[in-house]
Amino acid sequence: MAENQTPKKKARTAPPPVRARRNKPAAAEAGPHASLNFLRVAPRKVRLVADQVRGLPVGDALAILKYRPHAAAKPLAKLLRSAVANAESKGGRVDVDALMVKTLTVDQGPKMRRFMPRAQGRAYRIEKKTSHVYVELGT
Repeated sequence: MAENQTPKKKARTAPPPVRARRNKPAAAEAGPHASLNFLRVAPRKVRLVADQVRGLPVGDALAILKYRPHAAAKPLAKLLRSAVANAESKGGRVDVDALMVKTLTVDQGPKMRRFMPRAQGRAYRIEKKTSHVYVELGT
């Protein structure tokens, strides 16, 4: 390029559209809800517990989660109690006994990658999976 020439300006393009998260419904139609991101339990293991409480009344779901031996039961119970607290604080006077688990979705989060030394100088990748859990309550 010669010294007296100016470089051409590139045309500005619009930013890409913001996509909504897959596991969250639109804010207008969502009932009382809570989400738990980056839970350090594999989603396959969380889904085993989530399938047991989906569609149940909140009291029954908490009773089931209390006696489940799985590692995901305790965080799910805490998440459920958080959703109930959200219902009470946002909705005013809510009958907690009438609430039930309307939706409970478990999606995969990012994987933490670690490496394990193996024979002859090789390294195997260990993937520590995380989960994103979303719960919505209904009546």
